[in-house]
Amino acid sequence: MDWSFQLYSARNFQPWEDVLKTLASLGYTQVEGYGGVYENPEAFRAELDKNGLSMPSGHFGIDMLERDFGAAKGIAETLGMKLIACPWLEPAERPTDADGWRAFGRRLAAIGRKARDAGFDFAWHNHDFEFAPVAGGLVPQRLILEAAPDIGWEMDVAWVIRGGSDPLHWIEEFGPRIVAAHVKDIAPDGEAKDEDGWSDVGHGVVDWAGLVIALRNRTPAQYFVMEHDNPADFERFARRSIAAATTF
Repeated sequence: MDWSFQLYSARNFQPWEDVLKTLASLGYTQVEGYGGVYENPEAFRAELDKNGLSMPSGHFGIDMLERDFGAAKGIAETLGMKLIACPWLEPAERPTDADGWRAFGRRLAAIGRKARDAGFDFAWHNHDFEFAPVAGGLVPQRLILEAAPDIGWEMDVAWVIRGGSDPLHWIEEFGPRIVAAHVKDIAPDGEAKDEDGWSDVGHGVVDWAGLVIALRNRTPAQYFVMEHDNPADFERFARRSIAAATTF
């Protein structure tokens, strides 16, 4: 199984050429891009190729995707992506009711049509805010997926848990929609406060061995992306996480 690595996890450990060299030496074959690595796509692609790495997926902000899809398309093509994921909505822009979330889902559906026409898969990547019910008890993540039936879901499992939901229930119901997964772990209560309570994969409280089985059996997910939002040591996180993943 090929394990990917979300480069956002290494944003504080530059330069990128050293990061990529380290990841390749640890056994990673794939990375996932984000805005911080798109300034010179051609040069970054050369560094990927030098280290035997591919970038089959990448995150793009909704502003670029809606206002200048051509720019996102060019970056994605240069870097060799197959999946474009939209990962975030600023707090001030988040809807506060069910109709608002349905409308947001329709915006994502429109982006998804552009992506498909350009030869890409498209997915929404969740955080925790999509699992806070709005009036009537409706959950934004469900409203998004129902309003955009043709887009995929890059499930960030740890954020689902932090949002108060059981990822296994969502995998059971929406498994066919899950095209990628962020493999992230949560530290025991009170630990890793300097790392925002996140843990190296396999060293926290998330049952990743069981979740990987569920994701393999019930979803078409092709990309399993290691992520830590604020590691004190990216090499430690990358090394310990891929070592643990070999046991899943």
